[in-house]
Amino acid sequence: MFEQLAEAIPVYIEKSGIIAPILFVLFHLIRPLLFLPVLFVCMVGGYLFGVIYGSIFSIIGLTLMCIIFYFVAQKFPNVLSRFAKLNKKMMKNGPLTMNQIMVLRMVPFAHFHLLSLYVLDQTNNFREYTKYSFLGVILPSIIFTSFGQMIVDLPLFYSVVLLFFLTVVFFGVRRKAIEKPAIIEWKKFFKTS
Repeated sequence: MFEQLAEAIPVYIEKSGIIAPILFVLFHLIRPLLFLPVLFVCMVGGYLFGVIYGSIFSIIGLTLMCIIFYFVAQKFPNVLSRFAKLNKKMMKNGPLTMNQIMVLRMVPFAHFHLLSLYVLDQTNNFREYTKYSFLGVILPSIIFTSFGQMIVDLPLFYSVVLLFFLTVVFFGVRRKAIEKPAIIEWKKFFKTS
C-alpha cells in the first residue's frame, strides 16, 4: 500500500505542472507518514526539478518539517522527557555538538527526527532551533539531491570508505569534555603526625 503510494506520488507531482513545487514540498511533509527516507525524497526532487531547484525545494520542505516537528514536540512534552532519559543513557561522553548533528544529517540512515530532537535539546528558543534546523538541512539536501543515487549505488567498498570518513569527521568535531581538577585540602594531602 505505502510502496504503491510512494511510487505514485512522484509521477503525480511530475504531471501536476506549475503546482509541482508545492506538491513536492508537501511530499516532504507527509514523508514520515509513509516511512520514506529523506534520501529518497531528495533524489525524487533531483529527478523532477534538477539539482538546483530540487535542492531549494528540499531545503524548504525539510525546514518546514523541522518546524512542524518543533510544535508537535512542544505539544507533547512527555516525548521530550523520554528523550532526555534516553539521551542521558546514550551520551555518556556529553551531548552531541551542532557540528556532529550536522554531520549526522548527511548520513542517509540517520533518523531525521531523532536528530531534530537533538537540535531541540541544544537550542534555547524557536528562532535558534529554526536557524540550526535550516543550516542543518542545506548540505544534506544538496548532496542527496545531486549525489543521492551515487551514494545508494556505491559498491560496498566505497560505502565502507564513505562511512569511515563520516565517522572520522563525526568524532573529529566532538565536544571536548573538560573536567574540573579535584581540589585537595592542604591538610589532607600532607598528613600531619
